[in-house]
Amino acid sequence: MKVVMIGAGYVGLVSGACFAEFGAHVTCLDVDQDKIDALRRGEIPIYEPGLDDMVSRNCAAGRLDFTTEFAGTIEAADIIFIAVGTPTRRGDGHADLKYVYAAAEQIAAHLQGYTLLVDKSTVPVGTAREVKRVVRKANPEADFDVASNPEFLREGSAIGDFMRPDRVVLGVDSERAESILRELYRPINLIEAPIVVTDLESAEITKYAANAFLATKISFINEIADLCEKTGGDVHAVARGMGLDGRIGKKFLHPGPGYGGSCFPKDTQAMIRMAQEAGSSSRIVEAVVQVNAAQKTRMVSKIEEALGGSVADRNIAVLGLTFKPETDDMRDAPSLTILPPLVQKGAHIRAHDPQGMEEAARELPPGVEFVDDIYDTVRDADAVVLITEWNQYRGLPLDRVKSLMRGDVFVDLRNVYERELMASHGFRYTCVGR
Repeated sequence: MKVVMIGAGYVGLVSGACFAEFGAHVTCLDVDQDKIDALRRGEIPIYEPGLDDMVSRNCAAGRLDFTTEFAGTIEAADIIFIAVGTPTRRGDGHADLKYVYAAAEQIAAHLQGYTLLVDKSTVPVGTAREVKRVVRKANPEADFDVASNPEFLREGSAIGDFMRPDRVVLGVDSERAESILRELYRPINLIEAPIVVTDLESAEITKYAANAFLATKISFINEIADLCEKTGGDVHAVARGMGLDGRIGKKFLHPGPGYGGSCFPKDTQAMIRMAQEAGSSSRIVEAVVQVNAAQKTRMVSKIEEALGGSVADRNIAVLGLTFKPETDDMRDAPSLTILPPLVQKGAHIRAHDPQGMEEAARELPPGVEFVDDIYDTVRDADAVVLITEWNQYRGLPLDRVKSLMRGDVFVDLRNVYERELMASHGFRYTCVGR
């Protein structure tokens, strides 16, 4: 089966490599010549554990290649996935679909024979039918179907999520489209992963509903964390007591500085906008967004309070910049909200991150210094602030860290450590919800 993946970004590259691993012949097509040239040289533009090996292996086997050319690529395809970016549209919060529709028009010009077009990008309800209209208008004689196959990939564990999914959602409106997609996903039958077949609209809504619900759990536990701090409770005990209820579950009940990344911020905003346009209520999701923004701001106050009420002329060592571990993604990372106000208030910040410093340097103000070594980062610091829970930070030699510091404040925004342990090493320890 010949698969074309339009877009060689995070979703397109991971999905394309995984389909190639399944045995399909996959061509990743992207209009960015520099990106395609780099991929042909074996250079992976994103950090995702295991992706470089998978790409290299399937390129060597002849199952995966890269191009910028629509002509000659689209004509030979059995399935074409549209996996281009759908960023938040400036001004109204809606998902910007210009790249999706531009890809559909370019695809239409080269279609030959029956072809299945599949929306892989996260797109608002109604997009698949609009893609169908765009293609039909551009090429009235084309023989094609349009389907929706939303991705559920977590950055940092995307390959495992793709190869061993909780479920695969197929939004289709023809038996032929369903049959082709079932054949493409046949390898997951070995692990009996559920395949949920729906109409187009239900598949599109499912992705947004899932992400909005997970974002809701995060904002909810962060509000509970604030209540625990003000009343003497322990949010971890509360989360465990909640999570053991099978109707609730323990996942995503981890307090912290707020959610970020490429999905939750964008998708919650888009879901609010979708509901508004449909005349439906989205008050819960609206509150989730507000709580998340407030949580990031609250972390600034927490750091100030830990340092006696002011960060002016204080040396702050920051550990972790990306929105989560095992990714270099800085999109809507809490650090982007937390660090600039500290700089504005006179703090001197030295920051370390295993993968995100190059991108962070483009996003953060000039007052942040980036350091390659953890111990050079904490040297002479008045406070250490742990923002992202990379494994490198989970088992720090605390005596050594303390001996290198000028002060004794440790602000743990991910609750990696225990208060008693930190106190035994001479730290004044601040965390979230305990």
